[in-house]
Amino acid sequence: MSTARHPWWRRPLRWLVALALSPVALGLSWALLDVVTAPRNRLDAWVPLGCGALIWVVIFLMLPKPMWLYVVGHELTHALWTWAFGGRVSGFKATSKGGHVIVSKSNAFIVLAPYFFPLYAALWAGAFLVANWAMGWHGQEFWLRLGIGMAYAFHVTLTGHVLRHRQPDIDGEGWVFSAVLVWLMHALLMLVALPAITASMAPVDALLRAGRRIAQVVMGMARLIL
Repeated sequence: MSTARHPWWRRPLRWLVALALSPVALGLSWALLDVVTAPRNRLDAWVPLGCGALIWVVIFLMLPKPMWLYVVGHELTHALWTWAFGGRVSGFKATSKGGHVIVSKSNAFIVLAPYFFPLYAALWAGAFLVANWAMGWHGQEFWLRLGIGMAYAFHVTLTGHVLRHRQPDIDGEGWVFSAVLVWLMHALLMLVALPAITASMAPVDALLRAGRRIAQVVMGMARLIL
């Protein structure tokens, strides 16, 4: 996505917003750690996730980077989040060297969505659920988790790879604000997805735990300040 020139006060305002969101991001991170270390986690749930991630990391290190596939996912994520916010997409281009979408509206979530939303992992999970509903693929959770592990590792490794170079999306929003919002949204998505994938707890319980952790962080910071 192309970025327009912004007023001078926008970046300092973004810093203040990032500061205000930091306790929320810390609380979500704490809750995410609770989910990962939950006593009800089962080895048969985490092993395929880890194996899928490891398979992709080996591919990432040994073979040419599938940049066209990544760019398609990146630009498509911009488009999907634009539609989610009620906007329209009038142009789409993706090549191995980069791409862009032309949208009727934009905000920080639309601009930064490709950095926190693992599109291919979501598509794999959605396709699997549809196939399970249509054809009764019961007992195939191993393949669901293996594929999600690979797709999630694809997102993390290639996002890290492109972030080594200047990204107009990040520049337009500011690195501090972008880092906080991307991690906050990523942690929130993981808090919903991981419990469902690993069956360690109900997603709503994970979100309630996140609320308690955020409150603990805010109270702790308030005690330090006061």
